[in-house]
Amino acid sequence: MSPAALPSSPPAGRVALVTGAARGIGLAIAEAMRAQGTTVLSPSRAELDLSSPDSVLAWLTRPRPSVDILVNNAGENPVGLIDGIDLDTWSRALAVNLTGPMLLLQHLSREMCSRRWGRIVNISSCYSIVARSGRAPYSAAKAGLNSLTRSAALEFAPHGVLVNAVCPGFVETDLTRSNNTPDQISALAAQVPIGRLAEPSEIARLVVFLASADNTYLTGQTVVIDGGFLLQ
Repeated sequence: MSPAALPSSPPAGRVALVTGAARGIGLAIAEAMRAQGTTVLSPSRAELDLSSPDSVLAWLTRPRPSVDILVNNAGENPVGLIDGIDLDTWSRALAVNLTGPMLLLQHLSREMCSRRWGRIVNISSCYSIVARSGRAPYSAAKAGLNSLTRSAALEFAPHGVLVNAVCPGFVETDLTRSNNTPDQISALAAQVPIGRLAEPSEIARLVVFLASADNTYLTGQTVVIDGGFLLQ
């Protein structure tokens, strides 16, 4: 193996950007990373509005530490049948779930590649792989995020930057509760072979590994963590 192909050492005092870290999976990821000594940037929606490319680009130009780890976690899941989707809803879903993450990945990867070390984890969804009625904008955007993950992994691998996507199944979060009634949540749990929804901390542990120096060879993958739901 040539020296250029060997994994480079991670920077001391790593800095992570975790979007959507105010609650749910994002909060669990931010807490788990901080517990390991990583400095976590977790801008509010007012500071970094993924629905607005101008807001994303403005945040990227502000003074901030260099980012070693990017976790594209923030997302929105509008519910409605295709026949009733208006263009604003469609465009916003694509902006928040795909275009905003792409802009962050595009710009922050340059910093990572220049230092020859970086980790990018895109939080996707099991609905990027299978369908559910009423979730077309979200599913389309997350499927695009999976594809972006693979392309970025190919382009950045020679520079020591690993890129992966994580596809959670049903997770006990505010977003899940807002999109489903208690009876619907019980029905979702009944579809999972393990028999329950995931806790955000279970997703966070996988993300922390993918974003760590312990991950030296795994890149370009869409990792499903769903309690066995997609096996059926």
